[in-house]
Amino acid sequence: QVQLVESGGGLVQPGGSLKLSCAASGDTSSSDVMGWFRQAPGKEREFVAAVWRMADTYYGDYSDAVKGRFTSSRDDAKNTIHLQMNSLELEDTGVYYCALGVPGRRPFQSREAYSYWGQGTQVTVSS
Repeated sequence: QVQLVESGGGLVQPGGSLKLSCAASGDTSSSDVMGWFRQAPGKEREFVAAVWRMADTYYGDYSDAVKGRFTSSRDDAKNTIHLQMNSLELEDTGVYYCALGVPGRRPFQSREAYSYWGQGTQVTVSS
């Protein structure tokens, strides 16, 4: 059984930074993508970022809303992914979830491409 546990959320002022982490346990070796989604109050859960593997190289993909401000990375030795969030804006407020992708299922911007989800961590951007 796979478990994903997010950490690193909190309260930050606009323009500030936070780094989220997601620790995975269980057999994740077959999955080639891990993603980040977020959900603001009253809104649907939306794609934020993904880290995916092709051959021996990792690639990142980001939503237009966070491109240039957020960076996702993966540490296979620790079975952990991170989401570095810079220049945070009020609109970045929400619960952030990490997710483990179903091998080969695309597009990874879709929630249907993921089979396991963490419990979420709250990010609040407020002055």
